[in-house]
Amino acid sequence: MIIFGPLLVIAGIGFFCWLLFVLAVFALPFFVGLTIGICALHAGAGAPGAILAGLAAGAATFGIGKLALTFVPWAWLRLVVILLFVAPATVAGYSATHGIAQMAIPSATWQVIFSVIGATAVSVTAFLRFTGVAASGPAGQGFARG
Repeated sequence: MIIFGPLLVIAGIGFFCWLLFVLAVFALPFFVGLTIGICALHAGAGAPGAILAGLAAGAATFGIGKLALTFVPWAWLRLVVILLFVAPATVAGYSATHGIAQMAIPSATWQVIFSVIGATAVSVTAFLRFTGVAASGPAGQGFARG
């Protein structure tokens, strides 16, 4: 049993890191949906109405971002849209890595160092995922086939 404990901890940390990398793209839509849902709940919409409002706001945020990346002709505006989605992913990556580092590393300096490394990795992953979304624009745009 003493052998399985550390292996399960490593597997759990690995699973949460994988989940963080996969879901980092959705940090901004999640934040917008959560904020709108809480506002709707406090406005008296009730739990079902708040959930529906939050889901609609999150889906609309993601959809608007994807449409902006697809149809905006200026590269600088695409970069702004991508950075709007990457910034919350960076904060989420820092927070998640810092939480894991606090459990494993006693030194506060090393906790911050690993947290910055984790935030950088998550932000680069989110950036690459969004540039992949941006590359799949309408037919006829993109690289010439020869």
